[in-house]
Amino acid sequence: MIRALISDFGGVLTSPLSLAFTAYSERTGISPEQIGAAMERVARAQGGRHPLFELEKGAISERHYVELLEAELGDVDFDRFRDVFMDNLHPNEAMIALIRDLRRRGLRTALLTNNVREWEPLWRVKLPDIDELFEVIVDSAFVGMRKPEPEIYGLTLERLGGGLEASDCVFVDDLEVNCEAAAALGMHAVRFVDSEQAIAAIEAAVRSGDG
Repeated sequence: MIRALISDFGGVLTSPLSLAFTAYSERTGISPEQIGAAMERVARAQGGRHPLFELEKGAISERHYVELLEAELGDVDFDRFRDVFMDNLHPNEAMIALIRDLRRRGLRTALLTNNVREWEPLWRVKLPDIDELFEVIVDSAFVGMRKPEPEIYGLTLERLGGGLEASDCVFVDDLEVNCEAAAALGMHAVRFVDSEQAIAAIEAAVRSGDG
């Protein structure tokens, strides 16, 4: 029986992240590919410690992350990235309505996000009723682990409580690797492609569990 929904934030409860990256690229002339290549160079120089992963786990500050990338890409103002990115991230009302409805129907709900510590005040205001939508919010930057590490899924179940098992949960995320990790733990994983597809898949999982 499906008893809980665990949802990603960016790209599921918001407009696609790719649109926000594109907006930054258009304003600065720096492509996502350039940023990705710079991060890989930093990772190699640091013995495999990927700067984005370290940022999302709260191991480094946003300022340190920016300095690492600017050292690789030259005279680039990455401080603008946060503002441009957030300005182009908008709530996905269809998915938000689904979660609100599932709560009314008695399902438990948790938000599980890979995020940046300094960004918490900015992304939370995208969902003004976030604390009504979700009983539990697990933010990678505050717990020192990130998806797809199995431990962060386990922590989310632990914080939901009530004896929930992985098989009691539907997990939805826009990244395949995160869905694969959830499925390996026994969750019903839904890869978000668009709202219509994801809502249909989540409803099918809930109905199947009811049956």
